[in-house]
Amino acid sequence: MSISTIPRLRRRRWRRAFDTLAFLAVLSGLGWLIVEGAGALHYNWQWYRIPQYLYRIEDDVFYAGPLLRGLGVTLELTGWSLLLTVFFGLAAALLQRSTSWAGHAVARIYVEIVRNTPLLVQLYLVYFILAPILGLDRFVAAVLALAIFEGAFAAEIFRAGIEAIPGGQWEAGHALGLSSPKVHRFIILPQAIRLVLPPLTGLAVSLIKHSALVSVIAVADLTTEGRNLIADTFMTFELWFTVAALYLALTTSLSLLVSWLERRLPAPSAGH
Repeated sequence: MSISTIPRLRRRRWRRAFDTLAFLAVLSGLGWLIVEGAGALHYNWQWYRIPQYLYRIEDDVFYAGPLLRGLGVTLELTGWSLLLTVFFGLAAALLQRSTSWAGHAVARIYVEIVRNTPLLVQLYLVYFILAPILGLDRFVAAVLALAIFEGAFAAEIFRAGIEAIPGGQWEAGHALGLSSPKVHRFIILPQAIRLVLPPLTGLAVSLIKHSALVSVIAVADLTTEGRNLIADTFMTFELWFTVAALYLALTTSLSLLVSWLERRLPAPSAGH
């Protein structure tokens, strides 16, 4: 080890120590705010009651509590919505790149209207207007509303990913005698997947958080179950913290899964 590296190592240790202390200070400050806020309200903490709302075991049989059942509904809602989001987004992106002016116009209008109006308004429109016409129940209406909203953002992600592929890839596909749909399917989209995966992960995380809004139409998701329990037990802080922790576990797991997939997918070609 050279003499010049010793001061650098010391600075690095001091920086790490400072970062650790700053992190602990922030956590301590948040904890103090929570405790002081609850103390000012003369709040009676009842954390010991939370496990029964997550699960119970009777005669060696596991039974999910209201919060886990709500989490299951949130997972199902998010899964179906994400599938439709990818479909709507990819379809709108391809239409925007098509030679059909009508298809381009329809896709552009869809993207602009949906991206510039609140999700809550769209949810009410789908549930109170579209759902009665099509005979949709509240769960399907919630899935459709979430997919329509997130699909508009996914369309821009897919379009940017496709346009980021070098022009040489298109030329190579056409030189092999492939039609435009086959160039998209076999050459462009497989390479674009790695490019769009990180922003799509953010969109999926956003979808999970936005799914909490479906509680306004009484879908029995995690947020709805938490609100119902709070109305029955008045355990506001404990239940909201538990609901937030479940959402955090869900979004963090999704981010870790996609990071693993990114490492396994081949990098897009850099050829021109």
